[in-house]
Amino acid sequence: MANSDPTKRPRPGPWPPAPDSTAMPPPSWAKKTGFRPKFSGETNASDSGQIVVPPKPKEPDSNVDLELGRVRPPPAAPAAPAVPAAPVANGVPEGEKVPVPSEKTQTVKKRRNSDGAPVPKSSALGPNGQAPAAPAEPQPRRPARSEEAVDVLPQTVDDDGFVARHSHMKYELRDTPGLVPIGLYGFQHYVSILGSLILIPLVIVPAMGGDHEDTAMVVSTVLFVSGVTTLLHTSFGTRLPLIQGPSFVYLAPALAIINSPEFQGLNGNNFRHIMKELQGAVIIASAFQTILGYSGLMSVLLRLINPVVVSPTIAAVGLSFYSYGFPQVGTCLEIGAVQILLVIIFSLYLRKISVMGHRVFLIYAVPLGLAITWATAFLLTEAGVYNYKGCDVNVPASNMISEHCRKHVSRMKHCRVDTSHALKSSPWFRFPYPLQWGTPVFHWKMAIVMCVVSVISSVDSVGSYHASSLLVASRPPTPGVLSRGIGLEGISSVLAGLWGTGTGSTTLTENVHTIAVTKMGSRRAVEFGACVLIALSLVGKVGGFIASIPEVMVAALLCFMWAMLAALGLSNLRYSEAGSSRNIIIVGLSLFFSLSIPAYFQQYGISPNSNLSVPSYFQPYIVASHGPFRSNYGGVNYVMNTLLSFHMVIAFLVAVILDNTVPGSRQERGVYVWSEPEAARREPAVAKDYELPFRVGRVFRWVKWVGL
Repeated sequence: MANSDPTKRPRPGPWPPAPDSTAMPPPSWAKKTGFRPKFSGETNASDSGQIVVPPKPKEPDSNVDLELGRVRPPPAAPAAPAVPAAPVANGVPEGEKVPVPSEKTQTVKKRRNSDGAPVPKSSALGPNGQAPAAPAEPQPRRPARSEEAVDVLPQTVDDDGFVARHSHMKYELRDTPGLVPIGLYGFQHYVSILGSLILIPLVIVPAMGGDHEDTAMVVSTVLFVSGVTTLLHTSFGTRLPLIQGPSFVYLAPALAIINSPEFQGLNGNNFRHIMKELQGAVIIASAFQTILGYSGLMSVLLRLINPVVVSPTIAAVGLSFYSYGFPQVGTCLEIGAVQILLVIIFSLYLRKISVMGHRVFLIYAVPLGLAITWATAFLLTEAGVYNYKGCDVNVPASNMISEHCRKHVSRMKHCRVDTSHALKSSPWFRFPYPLQWGTPVFHWKMAIVMCVVSVISSVDSVGSYHASSLLVASRPPTPGVLSRGIGLEGISSVLAGLWGTGTGSTTLTENVHTIAVTKMGSRRAVEFGACVLIALSLVGKVGGFIASIPEVMVAALLCFMWAMLAALGLSNLRYSEAGSSRNIIIVGLSLFFSLSIPAYFQQYGISPNSNLSVPSYFQPYIVASHGPFRSNYGGVNYVMNTLLSFHMVIAFLVAVILDNTVPGSRQERGVYVWSEPEAARREPAVAKDYELPFRVGRVFRWVKWVGL
C-alpha cells in the first residue's frame, strides 16, 4: 500500500463531492422555470440566486447576524497583495467548513435577493427572475446616518428604473430638506394621490340621494379628516409617510348599506338618514379595529397574513367594481374614453419624460388627464355641441314628450359640464364639525358587516406598512409598531364616523406607488401636505369645485384607479416565490372564487325580467333582499348574504385558509420579516424611525405590543 501512511493520505474534500468540470449545464426548461436542484453539482451560485460571500480568514464570527436579521458591516482591511486562489469546490475553498445556514438566515438572504439588482446581459436569470450573484465591488461610502444600518432590504428594479431601496430615495424618512422642498414634494405627493381622496364621496353621495351641495360638504369633510388623521398617523402611528383617507375597501360595504331594503322606500331627505346609519356602522367597526390593534391581537394575526394572502385580497378590491366602471363611462364615450386614453398615455407612454428632474406625466397622470378632458368638455358644451332644440336637461326623461329629446337626454345629462351648481352654491368658508349630519344610528347587522371589513382594511394596511418601510426606513417595523398603527387607524376611523365621511379612514394603498415614483419618503413633507389639506377643507369653494366634476369623468378615473389597485395588490407577490406552483394555485383560486361566489349570491333569486329599483351598476349591492340565506332571523340573513357577496371577503378567506394549511417553506411563502423588538431597541436608526415623539413612548414602554 503506497498510501498506507495516514499522514500522507489526501485530505478529503467537502461533502457532497464536487461535480466533474465538464458537467452539462442545466437544460433550457430549468432556466425558464427557475428550477433549483438540491445539490450545487447541477447549478452554481448564479443559478441559485444566492450570494456567495468569499471566506475571510481569521474571522470567527459569521457575517450574518441571526438575531438582528441583517448583515454586519465588514471591517476595513488594509490592501494586501494578490495571492493565488485556492481550489474551489461547490463555491467553497477546499478545507473550509461549509456553515449550514439556519432557516432565518435563508429568509433574510431571500429577502435581500427577492427581486435582485439589474441583471447583466451576459448572465442568466435565476429562479423567480432573480439576478445572479455579482462579484463584490467596493460600494461608495454613504452619509453618516446611513451607517447606522446596513441595507439588506429587497432591491426591486422595475422598467421605470427606480429601485425599491431607501438609498435611492431623494429624501428618507427623517430627512428635513427645507421649507421649499418640503412644500414642493408635499404638494406633489398629495396631487398624485388626489383621485383616491376625492372619488369615493363623488360615488356614494349621489347614491344616497344627496345633491351637489351635499357632495361638496362631504368632500370638504373628507379633506379635513384626511389631513387630521394623517398627522396623527405620522406622529403616533407607525410614523411612516403614509396618507390616510377613505379607502376603496369601505366602498363596497357602504354601497351595500345604502342599497339595503329598508332604505328603498324612504321619503324626504334620504341622504342624511342613510349617512347617520353609515356613521353608526363605521364607529362600531372602528372601535373594534382599535381594540384589535392596541390589545396586541394584531400581532397574533400577523402570523396568518403573508404576501400570498395580501395579494389576492387587495386585487379583489380593485376588480370588484367592474360593474360600475365602464358602464358609467359608456354614457358619454367621447368624454370618458378620451380621459382613460389620456391617463394611459401619460402614465405609460410618456412616463420617462422628465421636466426639471420630475417625471411630470407619470406623477400627475390623473390630474393632467382630468384637467385636459374637463377643459375639452367645457369647450364642447360652450360651443353648443350638446344643445338640442326644444330640449331642457333639467326636465326628467319621463316627462319629455318629444322623441327627439328622449333620444339625446343621456348625452345632455352626462356630457355637459354646466349641469352642476355646486361651485356657485358653495360658501367661501365652511368648518366641518362632528355630528354635522345628526346623531349616528346604530344597527348591529350593519356594524358586523363593517367589523369584518375593518379586518380586510387591516390586512391592506399590513401590506402597505411592509412595502413602504422597505422604501423609506432603515428596517421594517416591529410587530408592536404595526399593532400601534392598526390601533391608530381605528381611532382615525372613529373620527371619520363622527365627522361623517361615509367610510372609514385607513392607509391608502396607492401610497406605495406614489412613494416609489416620486422618491419622496420624508415624513415632514407628508405632514406639511396634511396641514395644507386641512386649510383647503375650510374653503368651501374647493369642495364645490371637486363636487362639480362630471360623473362620466369620475367613472373614467375610477377605472384607472381600480386597475392600479388590483395591480398593486398583485405586486405583493414579489416578496414570495411567484413562480411556485403552490402560490400560483392559491392566488388563482382566491381570485376566481372571489369573482364567482359573489356572482352566485348577487344573481340568486333575480328573474331576467325583474324590474329593479336601482341602477344596473348598483344591483350587486342589493343582495341582502334576495340572497340564498333565508333563515328565520332577518339580521343573520342580512349579514351572511352581504358578506359573502363581497369579493374581497371571499378572496381573503380562501387565501388565508390555503396559505396557512398547504405546506410550504417560509421562503416559498414569502413570510413577512418584521424587526425583532430587542434588536430594534439596540439600533439607533430603527429607534429614531419608529419611536413616539415627545417621549410618549417611555410612558407606554411596558406595553410590549404597541411599541418597539
